[in-house]
Amino acid sequence: MPKNIIVKISEGIGNQLFMYSNAYALSKKNNYNLLIDNTSGYFKDHNKVRSFLLDKFEVNLNIAPKNYKICDFSSYIKFNFLKKIQRFSKDNVFINESLDVNKMTYFNIISLPLNKNNFFIGGNFESEKYFVDYKENLLNVLRVKKNFVDSDNQYINLLKSSNSVSICIRQNRYSERKKQDFRKSIKFTKDTLSYVYKAISIIKSKIPNPQFFVWSDYTYNLDSFFDKKEFTFIDNKKNKSLNDFNLFRYSKHFIVGPTTFHWWGAWLNTYSNKLCLRPKNINPSNNSDFWPESWIKID
Repeated sequence: MPKNIIVKISEGIGNQLFMYSNAYALSKKNNYNLLIDNTSGYFKDHNKVRSFLLDKFEVNLNIAPKNYKICDFSSYIKFNFLKKIQRFSKDNVFINESLDVNKMTYFNIISLPLNKNNFFIGGNFESEKYFVDYKENLLNVLRVKKNFVDSDNQYINLLKSSNSVSICIRQNRYSERKKQDFRKSIKFTKDTLSYVYKAISIIKSKIPNPQFFVWSDYTYNLDSFFDKKEFTFIDNKKNKSLNDFNLFRYSKHFIVGPTTFHWWGAWLNTYSNKLCLRPKNINPSNNSDFWPESWIKID
């Protein structure tokens, strides 16, 4: 019987790419089939805040059959039962990301029991250590499909023809879901900006004539943070998240914002002399191994 890795995909683009990449590496290491669970992670999201987006990338999607995922309330009950009895099952094992006593995660080698056939993987696995050995493969598949991006985007030539530096400001981290916390969102944005301003000074000392480009989930107030004479604000109207993500390919350097979305933009970028700066004291993930060790830490 063939062995399957069934990965539950959830949340937004950045986290979806972490989940997929970890499962992809596991499947390659063990020579197992990789099945994508595109429904279980969104079953309870009645407000449709997030949606499955891996189908917009050059990923070879092998979607898991219905009996391997949660599609409705009856399958939800079924899977909860299967988890409880998994130690008695001949086929199924559910593997979730490890947590320490402080509810933090960390890189932890995943061992798959040899006597099982179906491995249900759950968790974000937000560290390159899970999949860095397969980076060359991932560079090819984690690209937005051409039919979802604007090939004549006005920013492409600007990014390619300058010493472009990508900056990302996430402004609604704690206020985009049902349980909103605007104060925490405002503080997160202020902390991000404090780091970014320091990083800008360092970039100016290292790169001749840098040109700064700013991505954000909200663009209406960027001129209150940055001078329009020095900074270009990325403002895509159509397929915003996908076109924003695609443009990271063309930047040359990164002041990486504390967001998985920008993390992936920097990690997938292939510019040979790329500089990646990241905050020393801001971690948007609960994974202590979130930041690549090669990126420059900024206090």
